[in-house]
Amino acid sequence: MMKRFLSLMVLLALVGCEKPHDDGWLGYGEGDFAYISAPQPGWVTEMGVERGKLVRRGDLLFVLDDAQQQASHDQAQAALAQARASLTQERSNLSYAATELSRQDNLAKAGAGTPSQRDQALTQYQQSRARIAQLEAQIRQMTASLGGAAYTLSQRRVVAQTEGPVQDIYFRPGEYVPASTPVISLLPPANVYARFFVPETELAKVHLGQQVRISCDGCKPMTATITFIAAQEEFTPPVIFSVGNREKLVFKLEARAPGGLPLHPGQPIQVRAL
Repeated sequence: MMKRFLSLMVLLALVGCEKPHDDGWLGYGEGDFAYISAPQPGWVTEMGVERGKLVRRGDLLFVLDDAQQQASHDQAQAALAQARASLTQERSNLSYAATELSRQDNLAKAGAGTPSQRDQALTQYQQSRARIAQLEAQIRQMTASLGGAAYTLSQRRVVAQTEGPVQDIYFRPGEYVPASTPVISLLPPANVYARFFVPETELAKVHLGQQVRISCDGCKPMTATITFIAAQEEFTPPVIFSVGNREKLVFKLEARAPGGLPLHPGQPIQVRAL
C-alpha cells in the first residue's frame, strides 16, 4: 500500500513539474519587399532618398543620366514643329489653289479662259490637298513618336509608386545600373506579416483562415489570419531555436492582417491560436 502511495506521489510530482506548452509558437516579423528598378540602363546621377526615409507616392527616388533621351526628345519635338509649320504653309497654298481654280472655272464659263489653264489650276489644287493629307499623317506619327520620347525621358526620373520606408540602396550616384536591376528596396506597411513555426504534433490545431493572436515585447497584442501553411516540414530554424522550443520538425506558417502588421522584419513574436 505504501509503495503504491509513493508511486502516485512521484507521478503527481512529475506532472506538477512539467511545464505546459503555453508560450505559444515562436516566429518573427517578415515582409514582402518592393524592389525598385529602372526599365533602361544608365548612370545614377542623383539619389533622392536615404535608408530609413519614409517615402510617399510620387516622391523622387533616383535619377539616371538622360542626355541621350533628352536629345531624342528635342529632335522629335523639332521635327514635329517643322511638320506643323509645313502644314500651315500648305493650307495657305491650298487656299490660294482653291481661289485660282474657282477663278479659272468662272473664266471658262465666260468663255475667257483656256482648258489648259483650268487643268493646271485643278492639278495644283489636288496636289496641295494630297500634300496636306500626307503632312497630317506624318504629324500624327510624329506626335506619337514625341509622346514615346517624352515617356522614355520621364523614366529617367524614377518616383515611388508605393509608400514605405527605404530598406536598402544598392547603387549610388556615379554607379552604372543595368536594365531592370533593383536600385532601391522599400517595405510597404501592408506587406508586413508574421511568420511562425508549429511543431508537427500541433499542426492539426491550425488551418487556413484561422485567426491567431500575435504578441511581442513592448507591443500590443494583434490579431491576424493564417494565409499560408507549408506543405512540408523543416528543421527548427536557428533563429527561433531554444531549449523550450526544441522540436526538431516544424511547419512554417504565415499570418496577415488588412493593412499589414506593425512589426519589423526579424522581430521575435509569439503566436497563439484563437
